[in-house]
Amino acid sequence: MAGNICPLCGEENGCMSGKNEACWCTHEEFPNDIFEVIPTEFLHKVCICRKCLLKFKEEMAAGR
Repeated sequence: MAGNICPLCGEENGCMSGKNEACWCTHEEFPNDIFEVIPTEFLHKVCICRKCLLKFKEEMAAGR
């Protein structure tokens, strides 16, 4: 899987790591539980996208 693809939805993750711009994720808070849903082979190797992060947070807030 390419480094610019979200391992959860398969869409572009918008990662700016390694580029001259700040990545969107530097301003976000990631719940620890989100790392449990990322497939192990991609954990700490490929970024999730903002859409998946927001969806996860919404589901947590709704108690799912």
